[in-house]
Amino acid sequence: MDSLQKLEAHSVYILREAYRSFKSLCMLWSIGKDSTVLLWLARKAFFSHVPIPLVHIDTHFKIPEMITYRDALARQWHLNMIYGENTAAIDAKQTFPDGNIERLQCCKFLKSEALRHTLSGEWPRYRLNHTSGNYEPDTNREPYTGVIVGVRADEEGSRSKERYFSPRDKYSEWNIGDQPPEFWNQFKTDFAPGTHVRIHPLLDWTELNIWEYIEREKIPMTSLYYDQGDGRRYRSLGCYPCTTPVASTARTPADIIKELKTGKFANIAERAGRAQDKEDAGGLETLRREGYM
Repeated sequence: MDSLQKLEAHSVYILREAYRSFKSLCMLWSIGKDSTVLLWLARKAFFSHVPIPLVHIDTHFKIPEMITYRDALARQWHLNMIYGENTAAIDAKQTFPDGNIERLQCCKFLKSEALRHTLSGEWPRYRLNHTSGNYEPDTNREPYTGVIVGVRADEEGSRSKERYFSPRDKYSEWNIGDQPPEFWNQFKTDFAPGTHVRIHPLLDWTELNIWEYIEREKIPMTSLYYDQGDGRRYRSLGCYPCTTPVASTARTPADIIKELKTGKFANIAERAGRAQDKEDAGGLETLRREGYM
């Protein structure tokens, strides 16, 4: 096998281990390149059917094309699509764009808190009705104890401290100093009741690996990743008030691969266009300890 096939096989193995080990399992789909590759791998792992609910946290500040892409792909692939949100914070305008609060506080309200309470079932969830095409209140409020996430160790400093099976406490808080060792593909999947486990099948992938795999598999991606004629594209996707595109004329995965191989972004972090990262001296670690993705 070549390097991509090895990465694919290992990720499929992790996905199947997670499905075998956790009764209440979901997968986070941010609509970005990594979580979409993860979704594609899940389709491979389970023979074109994804038996795991897809959860998206809607901040109401996502770039509109992201939501259009999400719903179109969910219908095309018949995904069990669910979203959650912090309705109270949005209605009270406790947000960076609308209110007088810092970006990191906005992330805490709209992402960390929304994610934690959506996963626990304490706040309403909304499920796509494939017949009507609308999202309706989800009657299942069972907590998700296993959560599959498309994070990569190379993308951001705190993510390099993760394990493939990374436990959190019942409040989704992450104790970096208390993570199980993982040797020789032996993973701890049996945790005490109340433990919330994040599962990371893409941990060893790089940004280049992701785009090489997208190119090889012809995975449909949102067009925001490609230059639309103005010499700019998004390298990392988030909320539109805090995310800026990079200068690039890449219009295909092959073009992006060429940029990465020639070192165009050698001195520019992948998430350099995500403004909230610059406001936290510890990168995203503060937010991630509190449950952020």
